[in-house]
Amino acid sequence: MTTPNLEPVDTSSEWAQLPPDVRKEIDVYETELRRVQADLVDDKLFTEFRLRHGVYGQRQDRVQMQRIKIPMGRMSADQLVVLADIAEEYAVGVLHVTTRQDFQCHFIDINDTPNLMRRLAAVGITTREACGNVIRNVTCCPHAGVCCDEVFDVTPHAHAMTYFMLRHSDAQNFGRKFKISYSGCESHSCGLGRMHDIGAVARVRDGVQGFQVLVGGGLGALPHQAKVYSEFLPASEMLPLAQAISRVFAKFGEKRIRAKARMKFLIAKQGIDKFRRLVEEERLRLPLDERWESELQGAIATLKDSPLKPPSVLEIDEDSDPGLLEWLDLNVHRQRQSGYSMVDIFLPLGDITSEQARNLAEISRPYVKDTLRTTVDQNLLLQWVSNADLPELYRDLADAGLAEPGAGRLKDVTACPGTDSCKLGITSSRGLAGHLHKKFANGMSGIAHRSDLKIKISGCFNSCGQHHVADIGFFGSVQRKKRDTAPVFQVTLGGSTRANAESYGLGMGKIPAQNVDKAIVKVSEFYSREKRGDETLSDVVARLGKTRVKEELKEFMVLPTFQESPGFYQDTRQPWQYRRSIGIGECAGEVVDQAEFMLEDADRIHFESTIDLERNRYSEASTKAFDACRKAADALLFTKGLWLSDNYDTVEEFRRHFYESSVFYRPFADNFLRSAQEGPSGNPERARLRVEEAMLFIEAAQGVYSQASDF
Repeated sequence: MTTPNLEPVDTSSEWAQLPPDVRKEIDVYETELRRVQADLVDDKLFTEFRLRHGVYGQRQDRVQMQRIKIPMGRMSADQLVVLADIAEEYAVGVLHVTTRQDFQCHFIDINDTPNLMRRLAAVGITTREACGNVIRNVTCCPHAGVCCDEVFDVTPHAHAMTYFMLRHSDAQNFGRKFKISYSGCESHSCGLGRMHDIGAVARVRDGVQGFQVLVGGGLGALPHQAKVYSEFLPASEMLPLAQAISRVFAKFGEKRIRAKARMKFLIAKQGIDKFRRLVEEERLRLPLDERWESELQGAIATLKDSPLKPPSVLEIDEDSDPGLLEWLDLNVHRQRQSGYSMVDIFLPLGDITSEQARNLAEISRPYVKDTLRTTVDQNLLLQWVSNADLPELYRDLADAGLAEPGAGRLKDVTACPGTDSCKLGITSSRGLAGHLHKKFANGMSGIAHRSDLKIKISGCFNSCGQHHVADIGFFGSVQRKKRDTAPVFQVTLGGSTRANAESYGLGMGKIPAQNVDKAIVKVSEFYSREKRGDETLSDVVARLGKTRVKEELKEFMVLPTFQESPGFYQDTRQPWQYRRSIGIGECAGEVVDQAEFMLEDADRIHFESTIDLERNRYSEASTKAFDACRKAADALLFTKGLWLSDNYDTVEEFRRHFYESSVFYRPFADNFLRSAQEGPSGNPERARLRVEEAMLFIEAAQGVYSQASDF
C-alpha cells in the first residue's frame, strides 16, 4: 500500500483561476482524505465530512458515488460539457439526474474526487453539501421565468437562498438532512413544496412579492405533509427566516435517534404553534446581516434569462414527420412569452451518456442562450426556443437519441438507484423502471402517454424515489414462501404531485416484481372506468375505499412457490436467485456535532503549522498555531450556545466561559490568551514554542469537550 503524502495540499499555482476560498476548501478536503488514509482522522468524522462534499459510499466496495449540485437545476452548455467529461473520465460515462435536480456519477475512485471537484469548480459547479446532515440542493420549478401560470419568477429567490445558506455556520449542526424548494404557483407539481422542510410558494399581497411558507414536510419511511408556517411572508424575510429555522432545528432537533431526526418530527413533537414561536424568538435574536438583502438584490440583477433568437411562428403541415408531430404534442410547451417554447428532453431512468450530453450542449448553442435545466422528474429542459426552430431542433435531438416523446407522462417513471448502487436497497428499482420502459414501448404502448397518472419507484421504504406522492407508487420489499425469498413491491395508490404534492398514497399490498407491469395496466383500466369528471386517481381511491381498490389488484398479489415459477424469485433484469442484502446506509450521514468538526479543523491547522515550522516559515507557523487554538476555543464556545454568526470575540468569550470559571487548565489557557495579546512572531524559537503550546491547548480542549455533560 502506498504511504499517503501528508503534507498540506497547495494548488495555488496549478489552479490559480479558482476563487481562493473554493481552492482552499478543496485543498482541505484532499488533506483530510490523506489524513484518514493514514489513520489520523476518525472514520465517523470523515464519513460525514466527505458526505458534505457530495462523496457517498456505494453498495460496492471501494467505489463512491459523487453527487454534484446544480442549484435550481440551472446550467450552461459549457458546464454540461465538463460534466460529460467528468462522467467519462472518472466514472462510467453516464450522468444521472436526481429528483433534487442534481447530477450523480457512480463507481468513482475516492482518490480522484479532489481533482474532479477542482475541474467542476473551474466552471462554477460545487459538490459542497450535496449530501450529509446539511441543507441539500435548493430545488426550483424548472419552468420558472417562463411558466404561463406563475405568480412571479422565483428563480432569483431560490438562487439567493442557495448561496446564502451554502456553508452557513448556522446550518452545520443538524441531526439530519434539510430540504428547501421554491414554487412559482400553487397548482402545479414542479416545486413539491408540501414534502419539504421549507416549501416556498409564490404569492403577491398588496403588490408585494412574497411566499406562503410551508414547513416540516418530508417523505421517508413515515411521510409528513408540511404545515403552513405563514400564509404570506414578504420575500425580503425569507433568508432570515431560513436562518432562524436552521438555528431552531440545530438546537432542538433530535441528534441521537437518526430515524426521528428530521425536522418533521420536531414539529410533530412541539406543535406548529410552539415551533413558530421558537422561530420568531430566534429571528429577533439574529444579528443584522447585510447579505439578507445583497444576495437577493444581486440575484435579481444578474439572473435575467434572455432569448438567443427573436420570437417566431411554428409552421408545419399535415404531411410533416409523424415523429415530429408526436414530439411537438408531448414534449413541447408554450411559454408565457409569445413566440417561444419550452422543450422537454426525456431521459429514461434519468440517465444521459457523456456523448449525448456533449451533443446536447452543442445542439443547444444555436437555439438557446444557456437556458438548460434539470427537472425533479429526472429529465432535462430547454427554455426560450424560438418556435420556428422546433422542427430543426427535433431533428438534431433525434440524431443524438434525445427526442423520445413522453416526458412527464405515465411512461416517464421516476426511480431511485435501488440495489444497483445503494447500500439500503432491497430491490432493483432501476431494473423495474427499465423493464417498464420497454413494456411501454411495446405491450403497454396504449397507456404510455397518459398525462393523468405518474409512476414512482423506490428500492426500499425510504421513499428516495418519492413513491408516496405518485399516483401509482412502488417500494421494494421481500416475501418468503417456504424457504425461498422473492423480491416484491408494496404498491401505494392515492398520492399526487399536483398542487405541490397535495396527497400521499397508502399501501395496498405486495406485488411480485414479475407482476408489476400487469398491475399498472389494471390500475389504468380501473381508473378510466371509475373516474367521474376530472377526478384524480387519489379522488377515486378516497371515494371507493381501500378495500374496493385492493380487490382490483388481488390477483397480482399471489406469489407462487419457487418450484412453480422460479422466475418470481429473481429480481428484475437479474438472472440469478434473489438474496436480500442490506448494508449500513449513508443517506443520513453520521450525527457529528459541529464542535467536533471545529476540533478536527484545529488539528488540521496545527498540523499545517508544523509543516511551516519545518520549512522555516516562522511567522506563518506562529499565525496558524494561534488560528488552531482559536478554532478549538470556538468549538468549546459552541457548546455554550454561541454561534459563529453572532460575531462574538472568541478570546473574550473564552476568557469568560472557560478561563475565569477554571473549567480549562489554566497554564494552557494562559498561553492562548498571551498569544492573542502578542500577535504572531517571526522569531524561530518563539514560533516553535507557539506551535508546541497550540498542541497542548487543542489536547486540553478535546478533554473539556469529551467531559461536557451535553455530549
